[in-house]
Amino acid sequence: MALKMERSVKGKLLRAGGWQLVKRGAKMLPFGGTAVVVVLVGSDIKRKGVVRGLINSGLDATPIVGLAKNGIELFTGDLIPDKEVKEKKNDR
Repeated sequence: MALKMERSVKGKLLRAGGWQLVKRGAKMLPFGGTAVVVVLVGSDIKRKGVVRGLINSGLDATPIVGLAKNGIELFTGDLIPDKEVKEKKNDR
């Protein structure tokens, strides 16, 4: 049972990591990447905030700049950090 659970966790991690690589790879395509960025602009705004999200999406949508930015981010992580998540207090 533990072996089966371990495999499923590894599988989930591989699938999640694979999806991130596919998204970054699709963004790196010159004009197809722009279409992907337009679809994903809402998630960028949700994760990074309005200003940072729009800047990030704008850079990704620009063909040569987006290629360079996403190429760097493959190795270093996000250049524009996500907004900090505030913890909700449950006062009862």
